[in-house]
Amino acid sequence: MIHSADIREWRNCSVVDPKGHKIGVLEAVYVDTTTDEPAMATVRTGLPTRHHLAFVPLDEAILGPGYVKVSYAKTLVKRAPSLGMDDILPAESEEAIFQHYDMPYRTGAGGERQLARR
Repeated sequence: MIHSADIREWRNCSVVDPKGHKIGVLEAVYVDTTTDEPAMATVRTGLPTRHHLAFVPLDEAILGPGYVKVSYAKTLVKRAPSLGMDDILPAESEEAIFQHYDMPYRTGAGGERQLARR
């Protein structure tokens, strides 16, 4: 798991799947608003002229020199909900990300978002 203090160190590092296949480059980290722990990352993927940001969970992520290894296959991450390079994650789109990875989605007691970008 990536600890909050490490977030800035791992931006722009390669993101690889369990088999070591490069998925893309870590663009941003989203924390769980209830724990303030890193929960998701956006990965810059696609062709240079058509980059987009795909979401991937950081549970069981392993950090190495210059890379972050996630526990999800490249094909699954490439099909994940994504954003344009300059877009912001709309609150109503959060649940779809969790559903894509078969993860439970929980808003805060007052309906707060589960993810916040760091």
